[in-house]
Amino acid sequence: MAQKSEEDDKIRLDKWLWAARFYKTRTLAKAAIESGKVHCRGERCKPGKEPRVGDELQIRTGFEERTVVIKALSNVRRGAPEAQALYAETEASIAKREAAAAMRKAGALGVSTDGKPSKKQRRDLFKFRGNSNDE
Repeated sequence: MAQKSEEDDKIRLDKWLWAARFYKTRTLAKAAIESGKVHCRGERCKPGKEPRVGDELQIRTGFEERTVVIKALSNVRRGAPEAQALYAETEASIAKREAAAAMRKAGALGVSTDGKPSKKQRRDLFKFRGNSNDE
């Protein structure tokens, strides 16, 4: 039985990320690690790295960036409540994510346009700004 627990301690980082439900497949987890979206203890790492309980990971998925501390190791993907028990997100990370989400919701990241405004849209802009070319 002691041999089994040693094997459980040795788990690949990409497999842990998959088991903790950060990525849908191990292939996506491996690609994220290789592209530098996952950092362990502030440094880039490889998919075969063996995470330990207490390690701090910075994980970027889409717009979100999370800082999590590993609480338990698992190489089996289970339900979401069990997966969330594998890690704890730091308070600073939660606050930062919520602030970024609020800014995205408010549209503060930039104005997206479909390109050059039409003649009517340009006239409306001039009217709104108060400078008219009619005079």
